[in-house]
Amino acid sequence: MKVKIRKGDLVKVISGRGEDKGKTGEVIKVLPDESRVVVQGVNMRTKHQRQVQSQGRTINPGRVRFEAPLHISNVMVVCPKCGKATRVGLLRENDAVRRVCKKCNALIDD
Repeated sequence: MKVKIRKGDLVKVISGRGEDKGKTGEVIKVLPDESRVVVQGVNMRTKHQRQVQSQGRTINPGRVRFEAPLHISNVMVVCPKCGKATRVGLLRENDAVRRVCKKCNALIDD
């Protein structure tokens, strides 16, 4: 599936858990096969890690906080020009495909 959200984009969470809804953050990772994105500081989870030794290294025990993936339909790209959450359109010029803000028609890709 073609994904219009890329790593490094600023996105806003539009639906989901109450505490995460409305938050904005940068996309850390895009998982196109699963239609999911990982957003910095959003959808934080806690994993209880036990001490493990493998290949001469020791992983310390404790609680590890990490960002879990969100479904791509629950986030919208924030336009760098108008600063609003917007849908993304595609503009085809010659051989290049550029992303555009649907509200103000500004280019998202620089």
